Amino acid sequence: MDDFRARCREISGGVAGAGAMIRGLAGHALDLNQLTVLAKAIGRARTDDMPLEGLTPLRLALLSNGTTSLLVPALVATAARYGFLLDVVEAPFDQAMQAALDPESEINSSSPDVVLLAFDQHILPLPTNMADRAEAVDCIEATVARIDSIRSGVAAASGATVILQTMPPPPAHTIGSYDLQLPGSPGRLTAGVNAYLVDAVDRSGDLLLDVGGLAQMVGLHEWHDPNQWYMAKLAFTQNAVPLYADHVARLLAAWKGKSRKCLVLDLDNTLWGGVIGDDGVGGISLGHGDPVGEAHLAVQSVALELRRLGVILAVSSKNDDATAREPFLNHPDMLMRESDIAVFQANWSDKATNLEAIAATLDIGVDSLVLLDDNPAERAQVREALPMVAVPELPDDPAQFARTLLAAGYFETVSLSQEDLIRADDYGARARRIELRGKARSLDSYLESLEMEILFAAFDETGRSRIAQLTNKSNQFNLTTRRYSEKDIGEIENDPSAFTLQVRLRDRFGDNGMISVLICRDAGDAWEIDTWLMSCRVLGRGVEDAVLAELVRHGASAGKKALIGRFIPSGKNAMVRDHYKKLGFAGSGEHWRLDIADFKPRKVHMRIIDNANAPNR
Repeated sequence: MDDFRARCREISGGVAGAGAMIRGLAGHALDLNQLTVLAKAIGRARTDDMPLEGLTPLRLALLSNGTTSLLVPALVATAARYGFLLDVVEAPFDQAMQAALDPESEINSSSPDVVLLAFDQHILPLPTNMADRAEAVDCIEATVARIDSIRSGVAAASGATVILQTMPPPPAHTIGSYDLQLPGSPGRLTAGVNAYLVDAVDRSGDLLLDVGGLAQMVGLHEWHDPNQWYMAKLAFTQNAVPLYADHVARLLAAWKGKSRKCLVLDLDNTLWGGVIGDDGVGGISLGHGDPVGEAHLAVQSVALELRRLGVILAVSSKNDDATAREPFLNHPDMLMRESDIAVFQANWSDKATNLEAIAATLDIGVDSLVLLDDNPAERAQVREALPMVAVPELPDDPAQFARTLLAAGYFETVSLSQEDLIRADDYGARARRIELRGKARSLDSYLESLEMEILFAAFDETGRSRIAQLTNKSNQFNLTTRRYSEKDIGEIENDPSAFTLQVRLRDRFGDNGMISVLICRDAGDAWEIDTWLMSCRVLGRGVEDAVLAELVRHGASAGKKALIGRFIPSGKNAMVRDHYKKLGFAGSGEHWRLDIADFKPRKVHMRIIDNANAPNR
């Protein structure tokens, strides 16, 4: 952008829409200098106490064995791309251990939300003899012990979530390929430490940033810059800073539930080569033995793999509907089938209109969509009409489509629950439910036809990851919007004074998975509802009434006389402002109360399965 600096200067003086301006500028491919300029503009806006709507405050503490001053502005500016107003607190150079273990250090006293331990291969002690296995083990254990001490220190003092990053391997071997057989070679030591980091994240619920993989993707000789390390203790080349910052920011976005949910696919020249309406099933390029056909098969293969990991697939194509479906039904080399597609939009409407219809059918935000389309005019139209939709800029060569999609990291995740793995099937079933609802004679007949079963259980280890995920992702149907880590959920699970519910729903079209979470705190003769959240996809089915009846029943069994509800407005949960009023609670604004003796349950069209027989045990 030729006017980038001028546009950054406009972010001052109380200008309206400054948050949107910042996020819009951050959305461009920026080099390190531009990121620094934007970070300064964000800093000025914060100093002037300007309202920065659309940017969520987040504090990150940064500890490293190298110099991090170049990273800070890049992280601040890049985080805005993902909707964060990032505040970064740095540990002094080469003072990571001291900063971590001192409860009064700036790192710990600043109450960070997340701590990034940005250690690289220079932290490794090198053995005197690379062939000595025992010495190699000592080197790995010493490195692991140091990282673990720093991690434990900041986690205990600040209570923050920790990001551990893997280490890039060295760019060159000492004695060639035989390095891989030497237990103390730099490559083997790095691999050993990285294996520990992965295991540590699995055990602790920390986050993992795969810098080792990122460096290999860039190219190790491009990543490592000996001059910059020797002169300034920069862990990697300055040219890689924007990419590194983007990977940190997208990980934070995934942690906060901001990853995309749905991949919308164009058909002609995207899923296959050619135009189905002109070329017919036999004339499109698709299949092995044809370079173009294999490139499009790769796109389908990646889409299906994403679907298996919980990404919803949809189709938006300017085509006759029946013609567009022909390859799914009749082409022998087609990997994808109609059943893989949650919503199939093939018509002559513009892409933006179809994308809005897809989001509405799936009941997700338009900002959850990624459009993969080979046509630059269609991409431009969607970017103009729906700037919140992610639209990767595809190259002309279809062989690069799959790689381009994956490199963007739209579907980054920090965990995979069983609910994630069945999400694509769930949303396909949702579309079929909507179709059924349109045919039903009445709401009661529709609900009866769903053949629903609702399952209640207390928090447990199996559901812990998904419960934590929901507390961080759910915004609209969330009465208090309190965020809990997996560690927090484990503590609540084992708190005998708390009452918890995880709620699942099944129907004739499939398993909806965990759709609601409740946490109640003891308040004398009452339970105070600390958290009540629910998936919006099951609204209108009477789930709220069933959950309340379950809660009242357990409250009465525990000798409680009332339920106390809180509504804390967040800017995104206005839809539940009257939630407690609709359920019969007395009160107003943020404070509500239901006397258990006065409760009268409503009829629900579902079979109830109760495995939550008592408060947490």
